[in-house]
Amino acid sequence: MTATATENKTISIKRTFNFPLNTVWKAWTEPESFKKWWGPKEYTCPSCTIDFKVGGKFLNSMKGADGKEIWATGTYKEIIPLKKIVYTDSFADSDGNIVPAAYYNMPGEWDMALLVTLEFEEVNGKTNMKLQHAGLPAEISDDCIKGWQSSFDKLESKFQ
Repeated sequence: MTATATENKTISIKRTFNFPLNTVWKAWTEPESFKKWWGPKEYTCPSCTIDFKVGGKFLNSMKGADGKEIWATGTYKEIIPLKKIVYTDSFADSDGNIVPAAYYNMPGEWDMALLVTLEFEEVNGKTNMKLQHAGLPAEISDDCIKGWQSSFDKLESKFQ
């Protein structure tokens, strides 16, 4: 199979955090913890709601230095406490309505609902986390990896 610019990709990132699983789990599941780290380093997260249950929804924003906000929403599809989280991920407006990526001038052919799978394991007081983000346009996948890594750098620094 030959990859084209319109094909969608799945990215995978593995990260080890130097703190217990419970801390990383709260960072993903509690709005006040989530707001501390969400978004690449040049972004803040001024708004976050999380209804953490299967079928529950989240709505959060990333705010850039220019003051513009990018909103995302999704639905939790699978939750295995302290082990796994699977959720859909879509661009949204501030009311939580799903919008196309073009709404935020994002390039590429995006699926309207991406799928994020997170797996967690605690080993010797540290947390191994694996993220898979499916449905990304090939031409933006490297930027998405950089964005996730930058967010995870913030997570690491905010909870030390």
